[in-house]
Amino acid sequence: MLLLKMMADMTLKKKILTGYGVAFTLMGLVVAWSVANLVSLGKASDAILSENYRSILAAENMVDALERQDSAILLIYIGDSERGNLQFRENEALFLQWLARAKDNITITGEADLVREIEAGYRAYRYGFSQWTDLKVRPASVSALYRKSVYPLFTKVKDACIGLRRLNEDTMYAASVKAGVVANRAIWSTSFVAGAALVVALIFSLFLAERVVRPIRGFMAASRKISAGDYAVQVPVETDDELGSLAREFNEMATKLLRYHEMNIEQIIAEKNKGEAILSSIEDGLVVFDINLNITSINPAAREMLGVTLAETVSLQCPDILPDSKLCDLIRETLETGSHPSIPEDDRMVVLTAGNRTRHCLFSVTAILGRDRHLSGIVLLLRDVTRLKEVEQLKSEFVMAASHELRTPLTSLGMSVDLLLEHADGALKEKDHDLLRVAHEEVLRMKALVNDLLDLSKIEAGRIEMEYDSVPVVTLFDHVRTVFKGQLDMKEVDLVSHIPSELPRVRADANKITWVLTNLVSNALRYLGRGGRIALRAQRIGPNVHLSVQDNGPGIPQPYQSKIFQKFVQVKGREPGGTGLGLAICKEIVRAHAGAIWVDSSPDTGSTFTFTLPINQ
Repeated sequence: MLLLKMMADMTLKKKILTGYGVAFTLMGLVVAWSVANLVSLGKASDAILSENYRSILAAENMVDALERQDSAILLIYIGDSERGNLQFRENEALFLQWLARAKDNITITGEADLVREIEAGYRAYRYGFSQWTDLKVRPASVSALYRKSVYPLFTKVKDACIGLRRLNEDTMYAASVKAGVVANRAIWSTSFVAGAALVVALIFSLFLAERVVRPIRGFMAASRKISAGDYAVQVPVETDDELGSLAREFNEMATKLLRYHEMNIEQIIAEKNKGEAILSSIEDGLVVFDINLNITSINPAAREMLGVTLAETVSLQCPDILPDSKLCDLIRETLETGSHPSIPEDDRMVVLTAGNRTRHCLFSVTAILGRDRHLSGIVLLLRDVTRLKEVEQLKSEFVMAASHELRTPLTSLGMSVDLLLEHADGALKEKDHDLLRVAHEEVLRMKALVNDLLDLSKIEAGRIEMEYDSVPVVTLFDHVRTVFKGQLDMKEVDLVSHIPSELPRVRADANKITWVLTNLVSNALRYLGRGGRIALRAQRIGPNVHLSVQDNGPGIPQPYQSKIFQKFVQVKGREPGGTGLGLAICKEIVRAHAGAIWVDSSPDTGSTFTFTLPINQ
């Protein structure tokens, strides 16, 4: 009870610091105990190294020196007395040096006796060597004398050294066993102390965590109620620490939220109704999708276009209402990229069928970005342009009919002007003759305009006949070169072609594609000065061949690059040289070949017109 009272009087900071203090105290206890055990283990290990290692090292070096002395005796025996004596004396000094170290490091029982035995034996060995070397005349049995008098002394000293080494090794092994016992005892004792500290820390942590977390659970339960719309919730204030202050602030926030909710609920409902009324009044269709392509909102115009009811849209997705799979793929691409797609004007058309009625709709896809710039949905706008399509069809039919009707009178008018020009030489004044020539040029321009209008109308109506064949690109380029040979020489313009080896044939109407190429080259010639350059290029990319006409002329301003393929569009500020229908006809011919045409241009650097044709399979 005393502990509970003390915990209740603490601030949250003090509670946390107390928990850390207990944990650090227990950790310090475990660390101190571990250090004590390590010190004990270190002492045992030090005994192994310091007490025995030097004696083992001395014994090893004495054996090594003794064996070298024996090798020196062999050198003397074979007649190399000077070298043998030198080697014996050098290793004698070395042996005595290591013997002195062994005498200084006597630490275990029996080691002193062995050292004295080694010392006495070595004296006898040195004395035997001196007697053996002092012989003036070598008897025939010198080898037998060595084995009888010197070698036994050598063996005795060597065995004593080996005994010294073995004694210290046995002692080291015993110390190692003792160190292992100390280590095991340290492991078990440290494990016991650490386990006890862990249990105490765990019990204290659970107790402290419960004291801290219990008010937080109250906050969580209250937050869930507020999320569900219950703003009258209150959190009980049980302590005077920071959590108690937080509980009081939370209750104050809940009270203010309740007042705000009661005050603004009517305004929110009014704004919602206003938004729904605006959406309902829009004549264009609006469909809103979430990131999973589920329909979240749809206005009445869209429901009428798509032929669905409001109840059906609850469980529908994009593929369920849009017959064109490309449009759903475009919406998925927008969801993946998070940006508005760039769609050509001609590709933004979709045909919708609801009941017995078919609509042509112009669509646009817009991404909805949240406050954190993350994608939250997609808006699909459907604009009914069926009436505009019908008007455009009527216009095309009118243009075709008017052009057809104008062709006959223009032909008659042209013949009349030609006859007047033939018979007017010398009969008319020069001013009247100039007027006839102007009339002749205008008739020719009107006839070209009428012919272009008729060709364009036929292509748009699908009435022009296409004679597809397997055509080599080099044939098309050669024909263009032949057609413009005279004009190229006259304007001193260079026309080059670049065709890769093994370029496949294309499936095309050779006459129509030649017309496209000649029109593009003619446009380039019109604006090129002397010394200009035109390049015809061909390149295979995927299932298509890209044909390009590149020039180094003045280029096309950026605002016109998206318009020049429309009817009657010409760049302002330049001398008109055509009807404004050539590029529009080129576009329709290329589209009839299932291809596309575009332009890349920069002012003062030239233009590159490129169109695609399918490879002949």
